[in-house]
Amino acid sequence: MMIRTIYGCLVLLLFCLATPDRVAAWQSTDQESARSADETEKGDRKAKLRSDRAKRKQRKQQAAKEMAHFLRIRRDENRQPLAMETSVTRYEGVNEKGEPISVDLIGVVHIGEKTYYEKLNKVFKPYDAMLYELVAPEGTVIPKGGRETGASANPLVALQVGMKSMLELDFQLDHIDYTKDNFVHADMSPTEFAESMKKNEESFFKMALKAIGQSMAQQSSGQDAKMLAAMVSGSAFKRRAVMAEQMQDVESGMVIFEGREGSTIIDYRNAKAMDILKREIAAGNKKLALFYGAGHLPDMERRLLSEFQMKRGGQYWLEAWKLK
Repeated sequence: MMIRTIYGCLVLLLFCLATPDRVAAWQSTDQESARSADETEKGDRKAKLRSDRAKRKQRKQQAAKEMAHFLRIRRDENRQPLAMETSVTRYEGVNEKGEPISVDLIGVVHIGEKTYYEKLNKVFKPYDAMLYELVAPEGTVIPKGGRETGASANPLVALQVGMKSMLELDFQLDHIDYTKDNFVHADMSPTEFAESMKKNEESFFKMALKAIGQSMAQQSSGQDAKMLAAMVSGSAFKRRAVMAEQMQDVESGMVIFEGREGSTIIDYRNAKAMDILKREIAAGNKKLALFYGAGHLPDMERRLLSEFQMKRGGQYWLEAWKLK
């Protein structure tokens, strides 16, 4: 009910903001013409809203289809969940000299099994350049075995700590070894991130409003009740199974968080990563990888296929969460 109340207040706020235009319309000397124009305007707005909703739904369905290439729930013959998995997908092409090169997209979830991160550390070893995700100043080095002192003061980290405990899993930053020589930072700095959001008319407040709308849709489909039942369950595996389904939906629904032109969280950070990938290829590296959250990979794939003229190669999967 609380979410529905907040949503109702937001709708009222939107109507209040629209009031001056409506008043001006009624100040016409021809009341009938004004009323007709107003009805036409409302009809146009409704049609545009329907069109926008249809486009968003179509984009989300397409995003979900693309996401399935990089994040999946493996099930048994009875459709019961066994594990949530992320992929390692290869793309092949040539550099400016015509020499063969490969770029692997290595998807990750930021909370997972300790064995998952240990396996990833082994996967990273053969690459000439391992480009990784981290919104941090250039030159930042994550100490081996965990985050910097004071990181727990970050509210996002605090949220992740809660999820880690609830799901009985581990932190990515506690187990991935970022000190290896082949690791290359390939992300925005906090300053670049903030400037991009401002320029693109984005804010975390706007994202929260959109998330409320998505939550309302999930409420009506019974997802909240299913989530609540899992939360009060004594089984971490049940909580993981429900959360894994939610993660699939959230990752594929990242399109709702776009600003005026794309999103800083996905599009602009990916663009920065691709610029660094070009630099590393120009430096002579032939076996490269991008290690990013799974939600980034559909857009990265499009860029590799179009900008780098690469072709999709092989793929294999890693078990991030046991669900049974």
